[in-house]
Amino acid sequence: MNRRQAGFTLIEIMVVVVILGILAALVVPQVMSRPDQAKVTAAQNDIRAIGAALDMYKLDNHSYPSTQQGIEALVSRPGGNPQPRNWNKEGYLKRLPADPWGNPYQFLAPGTKGPYDLFSFGADGKPGGSGLDTDIGNWDL
Repeated sequence: MNRRQAGFTLIEIMVVVVILGILAALVVPQVMSRPDQAKVTAAQNDIRAIGAALDMYKLDNHSYPSTQQGIEALVSRPGGNPQPRNWNKEGYLKRLPADPWGNPYQFLAPGTKGPYDLFSFGADGKPGGSGLDTDIGNWDL
């Protein structure tokens, strides 16, 4: 009786382990950098949503809030100038989100790059930077 046993040889198993190791070495760094990219995307989405609320504010009140009034004007009726003539009693946002790094969004009106600048300082929490530490603003969208 000549029976041949079915199964993998040690060499075949070693080849598969080496291939999996190479794939892991290439894929893991790509996957590990994704949380930072996800935070950038979340900040961009927040800026779009806040920007839409600012546009609704302008439609009702004929101007954007001033820098002093800030984006807090979207949650509670602001004082100061320009006076909001037709401020929505329910507000324009339920609450102001913090950026994905836990810092408040920054607002300047008039902006340097449009009617307003709405931005996050990014991962480092400081103005400027590069890479994932760069500022993320409505001018990027």
